[in-house]
This record gives sequence, C-alpha cells and structure tokens, in this order.
Amino acid sequence: MGIQSNMLKLADGNKIPQEGFGLYKITDQVTMNNSIQAAYQNCYRLFDTAQLYGNEKEVGQAFKNLSISRENIFVTTKVSEANQGYQSTIDSVKKSLKKLQMDYVDLLLVHWPIQRAFFDTWRAFEDLKKDGLTKSIGVSNFQIIHLQYLTTQANEMPVVNQIELHPRLTQKPMLKYDQEHQIITQAWSPLGRGVVLDIPELKSIAKQHNKSTAQIILRWHLQNGVSFIPKSVHPERIKQNADIYDFELSTDEMNQIDALNQYLRTGREPELTYENNHQY
Repeated sequence: MGIQSNMLKLADGNKIPQEGFGLYKITDQVTMNNSIQAAYQNCYRLFDTAQLYGNEKEVGQAFKNLSISRENIFVTTKVSEANQGYQSTIDSVKKSLKKLQMDYVDLLLVHWPIQRAFFDTWRAFEDLKKDGLTKSIGVSNFQIIHLQYLTTQANEMPVVNQIELHPRLTQKPMLKYDQEHQIITQAWSPLGRGVVLDIPELKSIAKQHNKSTAQIILRWHLQNGVSFIPKSVHPERIKQNADIYDFELSTDEMNQIDALNQYLRTGREPELTYENNHQY
C-alpha cells in the first residue's frame, strides 16, 4: 500500500484518496506551482482548496502549467459562508470551476454550517451533483447536531465530513457518528498547526520507529481510517508526509495517542459559526 493506491470508498460509490494535499494559505503562483509539483511527484492525487482561500485560480493555473491531466487528480473545493444560499451557491460554484479551469470538482463541501442558509445551500449541492458539476457532496466543520438536523430535509446525505482533527482534538464521538452513518471523516489541520509536534509521548513513539513526530501523527490518522490533508510548501516535508506506509503503530501506541486529547481547537468553534452565520 502507498499514497497513490490507498483509496477509501464513499457512500455514493466514488473513491477518495485517503491522504491528500492541503492548499490553505498558498496564494502566489510560483509557490503554488512548486508545491503542487512536489506533491504530485510524491504521488499525492487529492488536492484540497476552497473559495475562502482565495487561490482557486492559482490552483487551476498550476495544474495547467504542470500539464497535469484532470483525470489523474481528485479536486475538492468548498463554498464559503458569504456564498451560501440556493442560487448564490450555484453561481459561486460555477465561478470556482471557471477559476479552476475545470468542468467539475470531485468533491464539493459546505465550508461551515450557518443557520441563515442551512437547507438552501444543501439543496443547491444536491442539484449541482445532479448537473454533473461535482461528483460527490459533503460538508466541513459539521458537528453531530448539524448532521442530525440535515437528515430532516436532505434527499442524500454528505459522504465526507471534513473537521479539525489531531491528537489534542481526537473527536471520537464525531468519528463514531460519521462511521455509523457511512460518512468518511477527513481531518483538516491533521498536525494541529504544529501545536502537537513537541508532545513528549509522540516524540518517544517517533524515536521507536525512526520516524518524525509528524509521520507518527499521520500514521495514526491512517490507521483510524480517517482521510487527511497535510499541507506544506517545503518539498522535503511534502515527501516526508507521504512516507508513512512502511511501518505500523501498535494498539498500545494508538491508545497512547488517543489519550492525548484535550479538546483543544486551533480553529473556530462550529456551533458559534452556525449561530453567527460567519466565522468570528
């Protein structure tokens, strides 16, 4: 098993690479070209962007500049809070596709749940899928209550829920709920924006396997059956993050990492974003 061949099956029958490449905060074209090139050369095939990142145009141009075939990649984008609502969601996705220079995305996510346009946005997602502008539809930053609420009106449920997930925020109840409802959990900030890299227990496990702390954390995600999208602009780190398929964590080591949970968020609180209709 390796990064390119390691796929997870979605509830709609499509497949998603378990490990992908995050494009958050990469905005200039040269850095984008270099980062995507390094990722592609190291066999990453899932590339994750968003309207909010302000870099869809650069992402699309990078694929073109590097002559990367559309059929060889899995592309995710997300609809921002400002663009949610039925018609505004549809219009914004068409603009995103134009920027990406693509006819469709593989996965379209609601970036954050918001009260103002909760059901209208999802209805637009269902229609965008019917029209072939996205192959799969999912959500990001939804908690159990948001998914339960969505079931009351949705014709089809999300196949992915992308959430903040790392050893200081293990989200076990959320993972269990997603699994029971055939939703793939995908970790954003899988390395906790660096806050987890110096934890002594992780350093000790890393030493045992002759791996970096980051590689131990990513392997933990892998063995948990979670999809994950580490980001980096450094070629050596991009390569290292893909080099996690030649060792295995023991049950005891997995439990040690699970025990590091402190309910620590490095990002926003989803429920407050929902209530305020925007990130705060």
